[in-house]
Amino acid sequence: MADVKASSVSATMAVAGSALRAQQARMRIIAENLANADSTARTAGGDPYRRQIPVFAPAKVDGAEGVRMARVETDKSDFKSDYEPGHPGADAQGYVKMPNVDPLVEALDMREAQRAYEANLNVIETTRNMQMRTLDLLKK
Repeated sequence: MADVKASSVSATMAVAGSALRAQQARMRIIAENLANADSTARTAGGDPYRRQIPVFAPAKVDGAEGVRMARVETDKSDFKSDYEPGHPGADAQGYVKMPNVDPLVEALDMREAQRAYEANLNVIETTRNMQMRTLDLLKK
């Protein structure tokens, strides 16, 4: 019975840890998107930075189902255009392709990732507290 409890506690910690790593990777991708929100092509008619999207997949951790970032895909949505005829990346009509990154969407995604990260930290903290409380009860 103690082995089952120890293994489920270990699995809980492993699943929460995998989620922490996945959310951390997600936040890195979002930060990259935000950093490149105004990055344009350096040559006329070239494509600017294209928004990146993390893709998650299930992952086995300690006999339980966790999560991992499987890959990063590019957002195929259209680029925005700004009229800037003096820009080196402007086309013949004077329009510059701008990245398909919406800073508001990225900020909302970042907040969601932070909340998920915090929730998984709370799972780890609660699990540790339960372990400590169990040890305290066994000492008595």
